[in-house]
Amino acid sequence: MAKTLLIMEDDSNIRELLRLYLEQEGYTIETATDGAEGMRAFKRIHPDLVLLDVMMPQMDGWQVIKEIRASSKTPVIMLTAKSETFDKVSGLELGADDYITKPFEMRELIARVHAVLRRFDDDETPAKLEFDNLIIDKESYNIVVKGQKMEIPPKEIELLYFLASSPNRVFTRSQLLDDVWGFDYFGDTRTVDVHIKRLREKLTGVSDKWELKTVWGVGYKFETKN
Repeated sequence: MAKTLLIMEDDSNIRELLRLYLEQEGYTIETATDGAEGMRAFKRIHPDLVLLDVMMPQMDGWQVIKEIRASSKTPVIMLTAKSETFDKVSGLELGADDYITKPFEMRELIARVHAVLRRFDDDETPAKLEFDNLIIDKESYNIVVKGQKMEIPPKEIELLYFLASSPNRVFTRSQLLDDVWGFDYFGDTRTVDVHIKRLREKLTGVSDKWELKTVWGVGYKFETKN
C-alpha cells in the first residue's frame, strides 16, 4: 500500500512541484496551504510523513511541529529558506526528523524522504524476515535458503531485505538506488538491474510462494503469493 505524505507549503509553485515528483515516486499526496489547514488534514488522514514549511500563515511550522509532537511520532521534514544554525537546531529540538533548506535539489529531497521513512520503518520492521524456504537476517547479514546459509554480498542482502520488508510494493530503480545505495551514490540505475539479476540467479526455484518480480516500465517488487 502506498504511503501517504502531507505537504504543508504556502508557495503554490513549490507545493505542486513536490506533489508532482513525489507522486511519480509512488506516494499518495495530500497538500495544505497553511498550518491550520495542515493540522486539520493531519488529524483526518494520519499521514506517514509530513513535509513542513516553516514560514506559513495561520500557524507557522514551529507551532505545527509542536502540535504534532504533542500526540504523534509521525516523521517530519522541515522546509525553509532560512539556513541559520538557530533555525536548524530549533526544528530538530522540537522533534523534526530532518531539515532541508530552499532552494533544494529535488533528488536530494526525495532521497531524504526515503531515508526518513526507512529509519522510521526500521524501528518497526524486524531485523529477521522469514518466508517460505528463505530467511533474511539483516543484523547478521545472513541469508538462509532451505536451511542452508548462502554466501551473498552485503549489498545484495540489503537490496533483498529492502524489497522483502515491503512485500508486493513496487519500487522504481531510482528509489532503490537512493534507499539502498544512498542519494550521494553516483552510479546509474543499471546497478540495480545487475544486482537483481544476481539475486535471481541465486534464488531461482527456491519457492513458488514468492519471487523478485519486474514491473515493466516501473521497477521491481518482492511478490508474495497465497
